[in-house]
Amino acid sequence: MTRIDDLPVRDELRGKMPYGAPQLDVPVRLNTNENPYPAPEDLVRRIAERVAAAARDMNRYPDRDAVLLRTELAAYLSRTAGLPLGPERVWAANGSNEVLQQLLQAFGGPGRSALGFDPTYSMHSLIARGTGTGWISGPRTEDFGIDRDAAVAAVHEHRPDVLFICSPNNPTGTAVGPETVLALYDAAQRAAPGPRGALVVVDEAYAEFSHRPSLLPLTEGRPLLVISRTMSKAFGAAGLRLGYLAADPAVVDAVQLVRLPYHLSTVTQATALAALEFTDTLLSYVEELKGERDRLVTELRAIGREVTESDANFVQFGRFADAAAVWRRLLDHGVLVRDNGVPGRLRVSTGTRAENDAFLDAIRAVTKEISE
Repeated sequence: MTRIDDLPVRDELRGKMPYGAPQLDVPVRLNTNENPYPAPEDLVRRIAERVAAAARDMNRYPDRDAVLLRTELAAYLSRTAGLPLGPERVWAANGSNEVLQQLLQAFGGPGRSALGFDPTYSMHSLIARGTGTGWISGPRTEDFGIDRDAAVAAVHEHRPDVLFICSPNNPTGTAVGPETVLALYDAAQRAAPGPRGALVVVDEAYAEFSHRPSLLPLTEGRPLLVISRTMSKAFGAAGLRLGYLAADPAVVDAVQLVRLPYHLSTVTQATALAALEFTDTLLSYVEELKGERDRLVTELRAIGREVTESDANFVQFGRFADAAAVWRRLLDHGVLVRDNGVPGRLRVSTGTRAENDAFLDAIRAVTKEISE
């Protein structure tokens, strides 16, 4: 049987594994940071109406530039993130991963490098590798934050073309303050390998769950600062695959040089527009999840577990002598969490109250088992 390594694939892809988390049929699945609440029935009906209307023109290509969708996304950001935006400053694609891919296609590539602070969202390095962009791992503190001075020193040492800042960070849940982002942006411009500066991407996939305000206002007057977002988490639309960015209009123009033609289907655009009509309802679920997230932190600490401060819809917890063994024991109790490979730690997504109770019962039982 032919294997991947028998094929003439690029050297940097050899021996690598595709991104993915286990998809197992268990009673409680808390491993992929999904929003546990299904779409309300009124939204389901509105999606059906919009998709039915769109289907009448399915013989035609979709709006190539998704102008209406970008207008509504700009309105959402303007209302919730503290900076008035027009559609010329917003771009949308098939999930935030495609947004990141387009940015690296336009600003990265062979002979260029990207720097991120590991552990962080693993797709940053995977997409970098896929676009031929070199990946550089920057430092984090012991509590998974970013030390400003050490991070700035890393930027000056490595002089990346693209700098990633994930806030709140996946898988740790830690957020980055605006002062650190500004320091890193300034450092990236001073250290840029070329005369036109370096792109700085703030990945805010979990921004709606944060205790802190969005970093979006920092983009004002900073043409190389980009905010990346998704509808997968806060909008409970992981199955939709809709991501977007906010940036200077010139950055939006740049990603259109590499985007595939008609990349957002008519159905995707119609569904996203329907979801945006229900913003207030969907964000009320976010408030419930934030309360449940904070409860998980409190309860885990009460049983002696070490918990990383979280601004996301998940919690990193430990420490364990054998995290993989604890993962398997939790699975035996019918609860699936994520082993991200961070030494001694696991990550649990925030579920419904009942799901969180099931997880807490399971981790209490497992804690007792491993201490006996």
